Amino acid sequence: MTSTMTYAQLGRAGLRVSRLCLGTMNFGPSTTPIDSHKILDRALDLGINFIDTADEYGWKLGEGWTECIVGDWIAQGKKRRESIVLATKMHNPTGYGTNDRGCSAYHIRSACEASLKRLKTDHIDLYQFHHIDRLTPWDEVWQAMDQLVREGKILYVGSSNFAGWHIATACQEARSRHSFGLVSEQSKYSLSCRTVELEVLPSCRHYGVGVIPWSPLDGGLLGGVLEKQNGKRRASVEMQARIEKFRPQLERWEELCRNLHEAPADVALAWLLNNPAVISPIIGPRTIEQLEQVLNALTIKLNAETLKSLDEIWPGPGGQAPEAYAW
Repeated sequence: MTSTMTYAQLGRAGLRVSRLCLGTMNFGPSTTPIDSHKILDRALDLGINFIDTADEYGWKLGEGWTECIVGDWIAQGKKRRESIVLATKMHNPTGYGTNDRGCSAYHIRSACEASLKRLKTDHIDLYQFHHIDRLTPWDEVWQAMDQLVREGKILYVGSSNFAGWHIATACQEARSRHSFGLVSEQSKYSLSCRTVELEVLPSCRHYGVGVIPWSPLDGGLLGGVLEKQNGKRRASVEMQARIEKFRPQLERWEELCRNLHEAPADVALAWLLNNPAVISPIIGPRTIEQLEQVLNALTIKLNAETLKSLDEIWPGPGGQAPEAYAW
C-alpha cells in the first residue's frame, strides 16, 4: 500500500506530526506485545510518526505495561526512536502512595523518570497532563515542567481533558514565566460528541494549541454499528443502549456514508481532519488490518453540502460560546 500520509505542525510549535496519531491503549490488554510491535512497525511504514501512550495504560497499577511494550519496541533499534514523535501522559494514579498521582512537582518528576525507564529513551517529545489537577498551583506545575525541559527530559508540554478556561489559565501562567506553555490538547471530540466546540476549541485556536481528538468514533458508535448488527456481530449491553438512543441519527448517518461510498469510520475521521484546529485524531487499532483501513480517511474530501448534512444529523452546540446560547 502506498502511503497517503500528510503532516501538520504540533500547534504553534515547529514540530511536524502525522495527521493520524497511533494510540496505544489497546497494547497489552487487547493486543499482544508481539502484535503491538508489528502494528508499530507497520505504522512507521505507512508514514505515521506520532505515537501516543500514557503511564497508566495497561491497567496494571504502577507497572506501565503499555509503555513497557512501546519501550521494548524502541529498544530494537533501527532508528525507531529517531523516527517518531513520542508522547505520553501523567496525572492518574501510578501507585498506592498519597503522592503517586496528580501534578505536584513531586509526582511530575517521579512519573517522568518512571516513564523514561519504561520507554527506554532519554527524552519524551510531548509530555501531557492526563487531566487537570485542581489542587496544585500553576507556578509549581510550570516550575517542574520547565526543569524537565532544561534537563532535556521532555521537549514539549501538552494537556488532555482540559476545559477551555484551564487551557487559557495554563497558557497565561506559562507566559508570565516566559515559558513556551501548552502546544496541544487531547479532547474527546467526534461528530456525536461536540461540546468542546463551545470553549475548548476557541481557546486552543487563540493560544496556538493544537487539538488531538481522542475517541474520534465515539467508542465505535460512528463505525457502522447498524451494519455490523445486520452482520450478526453482537454489541455490548452498553453499546446496545446507545444504539437505541441514537438509532434515528445512526440510520441517517450510515445511509449518508453509503451514498458517499465510504466507510463510516473514514468519514468520521475525515470530518475531524477538515477542522483547521485539529492536528491529528488518535486511532487505536487492535490489528494491522484496522490500522491500514483508516488511511482512506486522509483522501476523503467533504464538500459543503455533505458538511451541512453532517451538521443536521449530528448537530453541535451551535458554535462557540457565548454566541451558541446568547448573542
